[in-house]
Order: sequence, then structure tokens, then C-alpha cells
Amino acid sequence: MQKSSIILKLSLKSTPSPVQEIENHLLQSKGIKLFIKRDDLIHPQVSGNKWRKLKYNLLAAKEQKKETLLTFGGAFSNHIYATAAAGKVFGFKTIGLIRGERIEPLNPTLAYAEEVGMELHFITRSDYRRKEDAIYQKEVRDRFGDFFLIPEGGTNAAAIKGCAELVEEVKQQLAELPDYWCASCGTGGTLSGIIAGLNGQKKILGFSALKGDFHQKDIRGMLSKVSATLKVADTSNWQVNTDYHFGGYAKFKPPLIDFINTFKKDNNIQLEPIYTGKLFYGIYDLIKNDYFPSGSSIFAVHTGGLQGIAGFNRRFGNLII
Repeated sequence: MQKSSIILKLSLKSTPSPVQEIENHLLQSKGIKLFIKRDDLIHPQVSGNKWRKLKYNLLAAKEQKKETLLTFGGAFSNHIYATAAAGKVFGFKTIGLIRGERIEPLNPTLAYAEEVGMELHFITRSDYRRKEDAIYQKEVRDRFGDFFLIPEGGTNAAAIKGCAELVEEVKQQLAELPDYWCASCGTGGTLSGIIAGLNGQKKILGFSALKGDFHQKDIRGMLSKVSATLKVADTSNWQVNTDYHFGGYAKFKPPLIDFINTFKKDNNIQLEPIYTGKLFYGIYDLIKNDYFPSGSSIFAVHTGGLQGIAGFNRRFGNLII
């Protein structure tokens, strides 16, 4: 392995993010234990599931002697923000193909990405829908030259491998694995990693941040691609709840905002309205409605994404406090 790859690997071997137990009257009255994996504390810019998803992609890029990372994302994408930050930290040039038109002034997400050196190119929504098409990808390579491609959201086999490592961390941190494992679903990569890491143990519940039931098919497809490599024998212990998307991706309603602000006041843990707010709102609602049997333990992953709050508040008027 090249010296630069070894240095990168050592840099990416971060201290495991802490596990924090939440205690309150609701949990006590229902006989439930709730643990939160604080992946929002992994890195100040490359935080949460983005650190885990990028880890093996960055190593692969370095080993393939690629100097440039190219990826796709929306205007408020956590993945764009994290990839730009990772490029700055680990010495890659970064290119972001952004869905839609450039709007000045740039929102906080894109302004940060450009500030740390990401080259932003805005593409039409029709072209964005072609991002996985081989012909379109060839057009992109003809335009930008040699690069290491990271898909939208960072989700691929390398990302799933990184997310699966979360389970091994928890085995070292808790005396006993919790009964239910919960995570928000965007592309489904994080949940796929947890499913692979648990390999049939316990029960896994994803909370979709988007409308539709496509996650079932997408996650099964992802797992089929990594099952042999990650030695996954059992993937029957999961489901995705679609009741808490609040109207779809990046949509919200006042009860979600109230929950996020109250959760921070009560627990000193910041959530955001795109993913983690919906996740914990859903968990608490299911607890109130006795979905989880008394005596159960729940483990939820805080996947970060807090950078998006600044842009959200700028658009909607400082709702998140």
C-alpha cells in the first residue's frame, strides 16, 4: 500500500462516536431504554453517516491514484458539504454536479463547499436524472477528465462497508446489543450497512425521509451486491416505516419543528428537519403508541447533517433554535 494511502487510513480511523442513553418520563412509563449513537460528533465537517460512507471511497480513490473526486447532489446536500470538506482535509480536488440553477447568494451549504475548494457545476434536472446512465457518465468524463466517481448521497458498496462497522463499535460500547435498531433513510445506504453488520440479529427499523415505498427494493438490491463480500447470511430482520416523512423530502410541518426544539431543550442534542428530526419524532410516536414492547431497548443513529440547519433557517425564518 502506498505511504499516502497508509496515512489516509490512519487518519480515517477515528475514535468511535459515543453512545448516549436518553432518560425521561415517557421512556420510564413505557419501560423502554433509548440509546443514541452520536455520529454527529465524529468530525466537525465530515460528520455522521457521511464519514462512514466516504471512508472506503477515499481509500479506494487514493489507492487508484485519483486526484479528483466527482459527485452529485442537491443544493442543500449533506453529501456535497461532506465531500467538499473531505477533499480539503485529505488533499483531493473535488467537483460537485448540483441539481438546478446557480442562485446568488449561494446557500450556506454550497457557499461552504465552494469556500473549501469544491468546483461547483449546475446541471439541469433532466441531466441530473441521467446521473447513473453510462452514456451520461461518459459525457461527464469527457468534460472533466479523470476522476473518482462517488454516487449521490455517497451510497455504494464501499459506503455500506463503512456503515456496517458501526455495529462492531456498539458491541464494544454496550454490554448487550439493543433489541431495535433505528436509522433515517435517504438513499438507504446507512440502513443497509446496519443490516449487513447485524447479519440477522435483532430488529431493524428504517424511517423514510421521502415519500414512496421504493426503499424496500433499493435496500434489497444494495444488500445483494455486498452480501458475499461482507459475509451477510441473513437480511430478513428489517423494515422501513413510511409514516413520518411529513410530506416528502425536505418537507415539514409545525409539530416536527416543535419536536426538534423541545428535544434539544430536554436533551441538549440538536436534530435537523430533513432526517434525524423525522427519525426521532417517529421513534417517540411509536413509543407513545406501544409499538415497542415494555422492556425493549432501542438504538438510534444520529447521522449528523446539522450543517443544513443554517440553510433551512435562512429559507424559513429561524424556526430551528
